[in-house]
Amino acid sequence: MSRGFIKEGDQEEIPRVPMRAYLPEGVPNYVTKEGLEALKEELKALQSERVKAGDNYIMVNYIDATMKLLVDRINSAVEVDLSKSNKDTVSFGAWVRYNGHVVRIVGVDEADVNKGLISFISPVAKMLIGKKAGDVIEMKGSEKIVVEEMSFEPMALTQMVHDKPVRTSTTTEKRPRRIIEEQPEPTAQAQPIVENKTLDSPAKAEGPRQFEPEVNNTEFLPIVNERGNIVGRAMYVELHKGNKMLHPVAHLHVMNGEGETTRRYWWHVAFGDTPEKTLKRKMVETLGLSGANPKLKRQYIRESKTEKELVYVFTAVSEEDLPITPEGKEYIEVFEKD
Repeated sequence: MSRGFIKEGDQEEIPRVPMRAYLPEGVPNYVTKEGLEALKEELKALQSERVKAGDNYIMVNYIDATMKLLVDRINSAVEVDLSKSNKDTVSFGAWVRYNGHVVRIVGVDEADVNKGLISFISPVAKMLIGKKAGDVIEMKGSEKIVVEEMSFEPMALTQMVHDKPVRTSTTTEKRPRRIIEEQPEPTAQAQPIVENKTLDSPAKAEGPRQFEPEVNNTEFLPIVNERGNIVGRAMYVELHKGNKMLHPVAHLHVMNGEGETTRRYWWHVAFGDTPEKTLKRKMVETLGLSGANPKLKRQYIRESKTEKELVYVFTAVSEEDLPITPEGKEYIEVFEKD
């Protein structure tokens, strides 16, 4: 949980039970042996927490609800016997080296791209499954995925540490190459921002600034599960045409000293960033607001006809003259469940 349990009499809302990782209806819940063991260990930890909860009924109810989802997932698990897999073809449980990086295809609850583990329902895994070493997958534009090696024996996975890909062991490769899950090459928009107190001076001289939600169809954004763990990535345009791949966004409600909301903004979370990291950078880049301290209010899943978002709602207090936000119905609907 991201926040502590509340005590009886407190005015805060009861903690929301996080959903398990997304698994499409009708798709078997494939797991590796290690993945199933991890689920069982998670259940033991919850059972221990429940005992410690004592007569705290809020905590007990929360843990019971969490355990129910976990037990359902364990009961539906289909452990894949890797010994029966075709050793020459990429399939569930395989380690795959492509474009100089190594990933393993695992179950939805095991997926964590920061550790080199990708879900079998992720776009990249779907492209890799069925391929053999030496196969080349043509991507949009000039990008290609080259399947260099695959194995059902453990290989050193590529991890993401401090937003950069690193290996768990040394390698003889001359240089790393991009993969579809790793962070895209830095752009001017994603560079570290140096605080500058005069950043909003020109805008003030020119009159009111207008906030425009960013749209970059070629930008890669993270795909996450309901717990916020990254399980892959896809282009902005792919995430906004109705395929409902869950991706994180940060909402910011700016309030005045009286607690009244004066502005509302939103941004997509950059690949490799935490929601808070993206938010703070965008507050400086697009609002010229560097002194405010945003606080996480809640998170929830927002679904529309064209997309599905894991929304992180933040609040901040500021009396500064900030960019004017759109007043249209479509923009307002973005925040209606905040």
